Amino acid sequence: MQFSWQEMWQHMGAAALVVASVLLVMGFASLVVFAERWLTFARSRLASRRFLAAVKDARRRGEWGAVAKTASEFPSSFLARLVQTGIETYIQAHRHRADGGGLAPLEKTQRHMERYIEQAGIGLRRGFAVLAAVGSIAPFVGLLGTVVGIISAFQGIAETGSGGLAAVAGGISEALVETALGLTVAIPAVLAYNFLASQANAEEARLKNALGELLDEFEDSEESGRTAVWLGLEGAIATEPVPAGKPNGVSAVEAGALV
Repeated sequence: MQFSWQEMWQHMGAAALVVASVLLVMGFASLVVFAERWLTFARSRLASRRFLAAVKDARRRGEWGAVAKTASEFPSSFLARLVQTGIETYIQAHRHRADGGGLAPLEKTQRHMERYIEQAGIGLRRGFAVLAAVGSIAPFVGLLGTVVGIISAFQGIAETGSGGLAAVAGGISEALVETALGLTVAIPAVLAYNFLASQANAEEARLKNALGELLDEFEDSEESGRTAVWLGLEGAIATEPVPAGKPNGVSAVEAGALV
């Protein structure tokens, strides 16, 4: 028997083929998750830089209505979506307060945006469970394949009545291939999980810092009396009442799905 990869695959038993197929599916799933998350983070960083450059002048002038309109043009940016949601929530909170609402607009905005950040963090980590599962389970699936290969080796001994190398070589090679395949799938999945987790943590920290700066800007506008000036500038911003349980017309689940 020639022990090339093709020959070993052809001589694998049904159980070994099932184990190997499961490992290949797990590897493909982890690759898809990694590629999707990496591209999402990369697009968001690029769009965020473009968004900040586009709103630089409007932000300096305190024209937050214009900032919100510009933010809607960068849907792939986590930062732009945060800023747009924060500004729209603040505007609607002011209008609700004018109609006799209880909470101060700044406090209401802060509470809503804290919930938004939590849901955004869940969205940032979408698919991480797949990487974690593959990284922790794949070695054991490979071990199962190893056991199947050893069983195949003993079956070879039983069939030939001899314990020579020819009798056990097929089963042993099968076992080693399954072990190597399990590790080959698990190790990249763990590395991908750790890399993406660091990216998600950094992005979440940037969003929290941006939210703090945005709330500080709102507070400065209130103290200087500039809020009333820019509050009604942008008629494009939604003015409908916000349904209960769906701040800013977006539920918590939808906010996470946007990420």
